[in-house]
Amino acid sequence: MKKFSILIICLFGYFSTQAQSSKIPSSVENVEKKVDSVLALMTLEEKVGQLVQYNGSWDLTGPASELGNKQKEENLKKGMVGSMLNVLSVEATTEAQKMVMENSRLGIPLMFGYDVIHGYKTMFPVPLGETASWDLKAMERSAQIAALESVAHGVNWTFSPMIDISRDARWGRIMEGSGEDPFLTSQVAVAKIKGYQGEDLADPKTIAATAKHFAGYGLAEAGRDYNTVHLGENELHNTVLPPFKAAANAGVATFMNSFNDLDGTPATGSKYLQRDILKGAWEWKGFVVSDWGSITEMVNHGFARDKKHAAEIALKAGSDMDMEGGAYEAGLVELVKEGDLDERLIDDAVKRVLRVKFKMGLFEDPYRYSDPEMAKNLNMEEHLKVARDVARKSIVLLKNENDLLPLKPSGKTTIAVIGPLADDKDTPIGNWRAQGETNSAVSVLEGVENAVGKEVKVTYAKGAALGVGERSFLMPLKINKNDRSGFAEAIKKAKSADLVIMVLGEDAFQSGEGRSQVNIGLEGLQQELLEAVSKVNENIVLVLINGRPLEITWSSENIPAIVEAWQLGSESGNAIADVLFGKYNPSGKLPVSFPRAVGQEPLYYNQKNTGRPFNPEHVTYSAYTDVEKDALYPFGFGLSYTTFEYGDLELSSEEMDADSELTVTVPVKNTGKVIGKEVVQLYLRDLVASTTRPVKELKAFELVELQPGETKEVKFTITEEMLQFYNADKEWASEEGEFQVMVGGNSRDLKVESFRFN
Repeated sequence: MKKFSILIICLFGYFSTQAQSSKIPSSVENVEKKVDSVLALMTLEEKVGQLVQYNGSWDLTGPASELGNKQKEENLKKGMVGSMLNVLSVEATTEAQKMVMENSRLGIPLMFGYDVIHGYKTMFPVPLGETASWDLKAMERSAQIAALESVAHGVNWTFSPMIDISRDARWGRIMEGSGEDPFLTSQVAVAKIKGYQGEDLADPKTIAATAKHFAGYGLAEAGRDYNTVHLGENELHNTVLPPFKAAANAGVATFMNSFNDLDGTPATGSKYLQRDILKGAWEWKGFVVSDWGSITEMVNHGFARDKKHAAEIALKAGSDMDMEGGAYEAGLVELVKEGDLDERLIDDAVKRVLRVKFKMGLFEDPYRYSDPEMAKNLNMEEHLKVARDVARKSIVLLKNENDLLPLKPSGKTTIAVIGPLADDKDTPIGNWRAQGETNSAVSVLEGVENAVGKEVKVTYAKGAALGVGERSFLMPLKINKNDRSGFAEAIKKAKSADLVIMVLGEDAFQSGEGRSQVNIGLEGLQQELLEAVSKVNENIVLVLINGRPLEITWSSENIPAIVEAWQLGSESGNAIADVLFGKYNPSGKLPVSFPRAVGQEPLYYNQKNTGRPFNPEHVTYSAYTDVEKDALYPFGFGLSYTTFEYGDLELSSEEMDADSELTVTVPVKNTGKVIGKEVVQLYLRDLVASTTRPVKELKAFELVELQPGETKEVKFTITEEMLQFYNADKEWASEEGEFQVMVGGNSRDLKVESFRFN
């Protein structure tokens, strides 16, 4: 290794030597001194370099950079790059780090980012599916494993968790978040950040996390990706921002801004979001990275004249790092020299980047994430066991007429497994699959065969292909709408079977970024196939594999058993079989509402009342004339192989104030014959306030396990903080008045009591 410059040797001597242990945490004061010391040594050009992020490949996340690879290499050697993404091996990250450390004047180490969304090698359920587990410890553990596998391959920074509130199933990226509720999403955000970052970012088994997309991206108009967002200040603060505030409080290392404009201002150029709220009111100390090219895209928005102008807007607004936009390296130095940009703003951005790098221990050892032995020592078998457990916890039982499930086949039973996704080993991996290997998942057919052994006859027919041709992140899906040649075989096998397991849903790349749809039913010939099979065998279990809520009204009315299995990752088929055959009693609950018709979208449980909420005797009320206005399956819904009975609510008092708390107790009894888990949910409603409030809001939940016949008293504590909201005075505060408290197993079927807050 070449020697560092005299400056950097002195600098390292002041901090610590490279050999010092990364386990010793630095105080905030010491980190700030180190950051200031490095900043004092930097030229303007080197400062701007820290705000530049390069892509290490030409695929995956966006259009190719205008800058050639040779020029990128030269800029790395000059120390003009702060981080890279999509550099995906210990060897590659080590080589890139060497370019900087052995050639640049100051040797400021790189960070290496990647979209580790639901696993690195071991695939867990897509985030929307995993949220259906409502099991925060399980989500923390999956993030921990994803971090471990990432750092073993040189990646030390993930662009996750995505915590956009999503209310529109047409938006393909709904699969990447945690659904429609701010409280649940906030809880998931904290769990994932803790799993990724652990207790100390300097621990080489952890990675830096990113809270994205800041803000409003999940509410894109018409569910069309990248589209404009119409959002008032009240809704922004009460619905969109709470998960981001929770992430900031949890110490998330970085934020990523969003593609959309918000009230006429692109989020990337929003001073209100980035400087006033995030870095101002919240006092958050990490750095903001743009989404891919979003700084330059402000030109397309009509908000910036050119790339240089976009760089000026973004930096002044508080966007610290430019992901593959080419704007900062092209414009910032010039802007400062021309007097159009205060260098102190660049200093602030650079300090934020350096601060994270110091906390990660990169200055103590730039190669701490470059251990070639680490990958060899990973317990991948254990990771798969965890993936199977998380997957089965994420499955939601939507319907189980006449207790068709769990299946108990005898030796003479014939089970027909039918559908385009039944033997698919790739779709369960889902979109945003990091380094998940193509066709590596356990298929439903394999899972069923593994579960029943040789005693039960299992037949299989595809029936109809879902799509044709190659599938990838960058290719549009081609849906099969004409080829019915497999129908005859499927009908024949269904007719001769005792039971049919239909496996339908979405292709792996049908949901995800850029995958918005105007229709969210079963694509192609799947619905036609399902109806044809149902005519010859009424004993059907419909297994849905998908990344978004689907419109399944016909199935709900005509199919006796429906299992929402999402895209569950590596162990998908085994996890599904565990549930189908009763090895695991389903406990998942929906994190998002399922519509009766796509025309209801956007659809969500925590709506507000209108002046005419309901009148069945008159047409002029807020509803539809052709379909009920509520969800087919509401937020929080999910059945079990047992049943739960909720007793009456008991409140510790009928009144509370800011200095007191109120306890809500509810007895929950397992009235069935098997052990089961129930997610007990608490909702509140502020009946009269200075701004209109939702008809109910999730404020707490508890996952309880009950033996047959067992009753547990579940207790929730209501605090003044739970009553706060962003009010007419534009501040977070509670207000006096009457409240309803509701407890139950989903957002629709609830026990209700009232109390007063003074």
